[in-house]
Amino acid sequence: MPDPWWRTRPQEIHRLEDRISSLYAERCHIDRDDNAIVLVNKARVVHVPAAYLAVLLIGPGTRITHAAVTLLADSGTTLCWVGEQGVRLYASGLGLARNSHLQLRQAWLITRPKQRVAVARHMYDLRFPGEDTKGLTLQQLRGREGTRIRKLYAHHSQRTGVSWTKREYKPGDAFAAGDDVNRLLSAANSALYGICHAVITGVGASPALGFVHTGSALSFVLDIADLYKADLTIPLAFDLAAQGLTSERDARIALRDAIVSEKLLPRIVTDLKNLLTAEGEEDLLDRELSGLWDEDGTVVASGVNWGDQPFSPTTHLDVIPPPPTAAAEPAEPDPASPPHKPDDMPGEPEQ
Repeated sequence: MPDPWWRTRPQEIHRLEDRISSLYAERCHIDRDDNAIVLVNKARVVHVPAAYLAVLLIGPGTRITHAAVTLLADSGTTLCWVGEQGVRLYASGLGLARNSHLQLRQAWLITRPKQRVAVARHMYDLRFPGEDTKGLTLQQLRGREGTRIRKLYAHHSQRTGVSWTKREYKPGDAFAAGDDVNRLLSAANSALYGICHAVITGVGASPALGFVHTGSALSFVLDIADLYKADLTIPLAFDLAAQGLTSERDARIALRDAIVSEKLLPRIVTDLKNLLTAEGEEDLLDRELSGLWDEDGTVVASGVNWGDQPFSPTTHLDVIPPPPTAAAEPAEPDPASPPHKPDDMPGEPEQ
């Protein structure tokens, strides 16, 4: 029997923060050649080391082989099947995480109002470095964030000379509304969501369990992406519009370069650790755990036949079936009585 794809341990593969952020592929064939994936189209053939990718975004018109998927999964590379221009995420594969400890911690935090508010406040604090936010309610923090974003739009409009009126976005069709800056913002934000989604699933957290956003399957992705829009996608959109680069591809490539220069991947991993883990639990991302839950809240080892353990009245319930009863012997037939004929057998014809 072959080894399962998770045979690689976290210590045996490249850390997420050391990888290339993303690779987008469309209208090509993806196969495997040794430890590299191969992208083939009519123009050329490109080899990419699988273990150095954080996320592979697979766009329309793409075919991928089972061998390539196996290699990417074993390398801890997240696969995302996306729509035209990368706007919609249709499906995703598993990433680097080999345990569920961080996701359990996230669920514990989000189901307790006091702890959830603390994490949400921490997220807002990350957006206001050097400012004192103590005593502000979440409503006040949301208002301050809205004011900060409006000022950023006005600042970058003045800096680049690109006109700006307001943010326009049409749900379900990100590029149908707005001017060039709005379309570039939508494209860059879409790519940023993909990167954040890959990191979140890669470290073993849940993309759905958000602390500020709620109700969406990508609520936590939106939470994390909002931490970096002011530094990345907003200035990038205005800079590209000022240069006349207004296509979705321009936004995606520019964001990819910015992610490398700003070292965004290790920054996201660090922020996730600080948001979700308590002091002394920083190794949760690299710890490989597999156990059986017990009703007293403890975890016991898996892969053990617990039926072989010594009997203890406090830990075992012995179920003893009743003894089997002997089968009754058939009674001797009475020679004076006529033989019994089953109802479904025909008798002798009457004379």
